[in-house]
Amino acid sequence: MTGPVLAVDVGGTKLAAAVVEPDGTLRDRVTVPTPADGQKAAAALDRLAREVAAKGPAGRLVGLGVGSAGPLDLNAGTVSPVNITDWRPFPILDALRPVLPGRPAVLAGDGQCMALGEYWRGGYTTRAMLGMVVSTGVGGGLVLDGRIHPGVTGNAGHIGHIVVDLDGPPCPCGGRGCVEAIASGPSMTRWARAEGWEPAAGRPADARTLAQDARDGDPVARQAFRRAATAVAAGIVCASGLLDLDDVVVGGGVAGAGDLLFTPLREAVADLAGLAFIRRVRIHPSRFGTDAGLLGAAALALRSTP
Repeated sequence: MTGPVLAVDVGGTKLAAAVVEPDGTLRDRVTVPTPADGQKAAAALDRLAREVAAKGPAGRLVGLGVGSAGPLDLNAGTVSPVNITDWRPFPILDALRPVLPGRPAVLAGDGQCMALGEYWRGGYTTRAMLGMVVSTGVGGGLVLDGRIHPGVTGNAGHIGHIVVDLDGPPCPCGGRGCVEAIASGPSMTRWARAEGWEPAAGRPADARTLAQDARDGDPVARQAFRRAATAVAAGIVCASGLLDLDDVVVGGGVAGAGDLLFTPLREAVADLAGLAFIRRVRIHPSRFGTDAGLLGAAALALRSTP
């Protein structure tokens, strides 16, 4: 059966859905903020999915693909996003199946869907690719030989929780010194404020403001980006040593700062990587931004239809 699918992307700050054609064309995309309350988040997700499905061609949606922040339990179809604290665990597939009854429904991590979306529509043909989302958290996913590598539980590729500083700060996951604890937007701004940075009156103390101040030459803001880039680089070097990566694609809100992150990131990879097979890894900015997760969720659904 060939036809468009419903793609859903669940993150800590936004919920998104779209109808996606087999050629990757996104239609009827809708995005809403993610409520912090679990019941409200579930209700918002249901409304969003039904709204977008109703806009699709009547009776022609052939499947549902869901990418969600994790951790997740792929076998149970449940998710426990760090930033939606009431979802412990939340049966996301069971909650969304009634939107498209009788159609295949598949789940993967949001970082995995980002990686697959970039691979599918970005024209990559390499055998080992890591996708990274550096935003409110730091997620990731692996595409090996053209397919998502989910691991036993569905959480493989979660590079945000590789430990890169043994004496580092606490991480929302419960660990310490993870990439996310240093390189996520909230972690960067928290570190910068502890070092004396304050946004101008009326401006939010967030990663967007931090990036603007870094561009304006604020030394603490610039160091916050360099520190985050070094943590991301350490994670990439570790992953490359384990998996012999060809390409790494980095997206997310923090990555949207462009050269503020990517210049020190490439410098840090060159400094930290010693072995030739690790040094050959190529680092790219995301081509599809926030759409990459929807594209990956759609690719999953398209591949699952008979």
